Amino acid sequence: MRLTKSAVTDKPKTAEADKKSQGAVGASKDEQQTSSHISVRPLYTPADLEGWEQETDVGYPGEYPYTRGVLATMYRGRLWTMRQYAGMGDAEESNKRYKYLLANGTTGLSVAFDLPTQIGLDSDNPLAAGEVGKVGVAIDSIEDMERLFDGIDLTKISTSMTINATGSILLALYVAVAKRQGRDIRKLSGTVQNDVLKEYIARGTYIYPPQQAMRIITDMFAWANEQVPEWNTISISGYHMREAGSTAVQEVAFTLGNGIAYVQAAINAGLDIDRFAPRLSFFFNAHNNFLEEVAKFRAARRMWAHIMREHFKARNQRSWMLRFHTQTAGSTLTAQQPENNIVRTAIQAMAAVLGGTQSLHTNSYDEALALPTEQAARIALRTQQVIAFESGAPQTVDPLAGSFYIESLTNEIERRANGYLEKIEALGGMLKAIERGYVQQEIQNAAYEYQQAVDRLEAVVVGVNRFAIEEEKPIPIQRMDESLERKQVERLRELRARRDRGLWQESIKNVENAARSGANLMPHIIAAIEAYATVGEISEAMRRVFGEYKEAVVI
Repeated sequence: MRLTKSAVTDKPKTAEADKKSQGAVGASKDEQQTSSHISVRPLYTPADLEGWEQETDVGYPGEYPYTRGVLATMYRGRLWTMRQYAGMGDAEESNKRYKYLLANGTTGLSVAFDLPTQIGLDSDNPLAAGEVGKVGVAIDSIEDMERLFDGIDLTKISTSMTINATGSILLALYVAVAKRQGRDIRKLSGTVQNDVLKEYIARGTYIYPPQQAMRIITDMFAWANEQVPEWNTISISGYHMREAGSTAVQEVAFTLGNGIAYVQAAINAGLDIDRFAPRLSFFFNAHNNFLEEVAKFRAARRMWAHIMREHFKARNQRSWMLRFHTQTAGSTLTAQQPENNIVRTAIQAMAAVLGGTQSLHTNSYDEALALPTEQAARIALRTQQVIAFESGAPQTVDPLAGSFYIESLTNEIERRANGYLEKIEALGGMLKAIERGYVQQEIQNAAYEYQQAVDRLEAVVVGVNRFAIEEEKPIPIQRMDESLERKQVERLRELRARRDRGLWQESIKNVENAARSGANLMPHIIAAIEAYATVGEISEAMRRVFGEYKEAVVI
């Protein structure tokens, strides 16, 4: 069964083009290729769009298949949400950074959590030692979450939370804090990443086996539909697969493959596709190959529209729309000549804007060295603002549409991504493909090929393998206060000492019982949070029922 279709993408133009579509690195010396090994001709003409139809393949913005954007007016109606991913140390320090960013014009918050929070460990767990607050904010309890958003009206700001295995717990914490603020939780807006499948593929912050993790996710879909209808219950993420070394084509294919798996899991759980699908969102990487990135976003939008309308038979037009957040590529940042990263980030951000993103995070130039300083974070935000208010790029919708090269590249990315989806379907679907290590192996192969190209000087990294300098002036970097971990542990232990032990024990038992019985977990998680249960304790209650995932080694 073909998941998507397009008249211009069913067949390669020539046998030679089909051979090159396999992604071989061995291009001739004079041949130019994109990062996905798509051959690039020196000139494109109407002949490169044979079979292409403007009405059916491109259409108009705000109309199926949404190649040109999900809204008719796009940025003339409203600019993308400007987010800056931030979180460091404890809740107070992160709260200061959020207020700094808001004061400087950011229009949405994006929360980075530390590693223990991501994998369901409390800050006083021996396995968390040395990691508390290092790569994000440490959140153990409702009191931490209150400190994190102190002085911020949660109904007046959109918040994205990069959290997956413990996503249900962090959303519950957010909702519980909004209740304490006296807010109407139905007015909360934002996104919880909640994409566990890509953790098995590329990132590793999983807890439970895939089937049990999918159960938690579909519980969240069902609960959020009724309780927080403006909340995006998942951000299906290709970003981390790209950071792990995937090509642009692989990023599209594997992200949409995960999306298909989530939709099917929700349908299998009895949910109405046109109730939950409009709140699905996506998260993509913006990489260095500028025009390929623009085409990638357009192809992904068109493919998802076909998948939802033709494969899943969704009827609600909002179910067909691929709405996405973009982050510039962290893996392209270099410790050498880090100021060059400002240029890389600007190029990547412009690709995201011209590709039609709904929200955007721009990386800080010092992130190859440490968490960003305030100055570096401000420059990253100003990059978005210059694009928005000085470049003219938002003045018209999809300005590159109709370019012979852009349309040809969009078609070719779609064709190759479809080939991957067909292979995944033949393997039995995305979960089977992940369990067999197919997706992981494809990404590893692509990463290895790219590194070989860098080592052979075939792929240029400015300031690293070309245009290097002998001595570099050091730049200021953000340093974390080592005492923050001790303070976080002390606060956590003090909370445990004063909470109502009977109420806490009952709430944890109810979470465990819900996990065993198949009841929706979300109300029980919220009740546990309100009884001062911690992230680690709630995670452990579900571990006792679901077990832990053990990674299959891919060789």
